Amino acid sequence: MSHFTQVILFTDTDGRARFRDEAIALSEGTPQSMLSPVLPATGLQLRQSPVGFRSQWHCTPKPQWLFVLGGAMEIGLQDGSSRIFKAGEHFFSADTLPDGATFDPAVHGHWSRQVGDEPLVTAFVKVP
Repeated sequence: MSHFTQVILFTDTDGRARFRDEAIALSEGTPQSMLSPVLPATGLQLRQSPVGFRSQWHCTPKPQWLFVLGGAMEIGLQDGSSRIFKAGEHFFSADTLPDGATFDPAVHGHWSRQVGDEPLVTAFVKVP
């Protein structure tokens, strides 16, 4: 059975953001058009960030899919690593503040920035 690789930005047990990959089975449809089961969504939000955009350290308020529609986006983690997502790529942003924690920018969250000479265009798909 084929699968879709879901890239997940998540909050690990130590409160720090990390990436992991998970497989979503493409168990429906036909061999020519393999589909996943329907995934829940509550809304779609579009964003455009200008050349030079960079966020501060932050957590995602609620988990959501992020699809890069144009340009490129870099996500930086507390361990000093980063990952660049280009048009057509995605990640599921589930780096939320741990229950009961007060945000500490030296421990929690990630940052994002626009990369290159093209504005960053993204689509957020909100989930329940």
